Amino acid sequence: MELRLRQFRPRIGPHEHRVVQPGQPLRHTSLRDPAPYGTLLGDHDGLSRLAGLLSFAAYSRHTIVHVPLRESVPPDEGCGELVDLVVAHQEAGLRPSKWPELRRSLGRGTPLTVRTDEARTERHARAWEERPYARGQLRHTTHARTYFLIGDRDVLATAATHFAYAAGWGPREKGVVKGRSAFMTSLSSELLPYPHGSRCPEVAICFKPYAPYAHFKRPGH
Repeated sequence: MELRLRQFRPRIGPHEHRVVQPGQPLRHTSLRDPAPYGTLLGDHDGLSRLAGLLSFAAYSRHTIVHVPLRESVPPDEGCGELVDLVVAHQEAGLRPSKWPELRRSLGRGTPLTVRTDEARTERHARAWEERPYARGQLRHTTHARTYFLIGDRDVLATAATHFAYAAGWGPREKGVVKGRSAFMTSLSSELLPYPHGSRCPEVAICFKPYAPYAHFKRPGH
């Protein structure tokens, strides 16, 4: 997949950071605060690009991927505060508490085009699935109206395949032609559990075409 991004090089003290954002906003994709259960609604374009962005984050170890989902068209279903999404490899050294300062320092940015390798992403996702007792999980938290996912290559690749699946198979669900959302998959075992044995975290990934729905036809129709 080819991704058109904007790249920023904000500096906090002596440290320079690399931050990227989608070149164009994901207008019809939204995320409800996942504390403890969140919902991500997206159309084909939004879910496809999220798959590419997570794949890019998996292999670009010192890059912070920022997806400003609060700027999207507000969804007509769900409850909870709308939040942005930030994804980073654990080696990027991102501390969520520092994100507001970084975000204020972004400036205008420069265009950037990257390509992702879907076969490589699938390969590393399978590697994560095949080692259930010795695999990393995504650290996650909400801070400053932003949801953070931070982890290593294989678990980020696994998360990317969830979004790719939702983008590819969501349009085939029957109810979506009438504007209903369709639950496709979720991030759950990929997320670190909450301490003290409380409810397991989960982010439901749902396909939903944008209104008006006359533009949308299921594949094969």
